[in-house]
Amino acid sequence: QVQLVESGGGLVQAGGSLRLSCAASGRTFSSSAMGWFRQAPGKERESVTGISWSGASTYYVDSVKGRFTISRDNANAKTTVYLQMNSLKPEDTAVYYCNLWGRSPEAWGQGTQVTVSS
Repeated sequence: QVQLVESGGGLVQAGGSLRLSCAASGRTFSSSAMGWFRQAPGKERESVTGISWSGASTYYVDSVKGRFTISRDNANAKTTVYLQMNSLKPEDTAVYYCNLWGRSPEAWGQGTQVTVSS
C-alpha cells in the first residue's frame, strides 16, 4: 500500500524557515523522480519543486528559486524527500504535499500546513 506522509509544517513569521519531510513507502520510490506540491486556500494545487531519482537534477518554480531546496534520501530501501524553505513569504502559505514528479501521482497524503504570517 502506497503511503506518503508529510510533516514539518507550522506557523512561522515572514523571513523564517521550515524544513518539511515526506516519508514515501509502499512502492519503489527510490527509482522515481519526486516533488513537492502546494495548495493555497481557494486555489488549485501547484507544482513547486522536483528532484530526479538520483538527486542529480532539480527543478524549482520561479517563485521559490533561491529560497527553497529539495533533497532526498534513498537509503535503506526507504525514500524520504525534504524541502528546506528559507526566507518564507506570506504567499507561501499553503498545504504542502509530496508525490511523484512528472507522472501520474499516487494517492495524495494528508499534507502538512505551512502558514507564514506577515
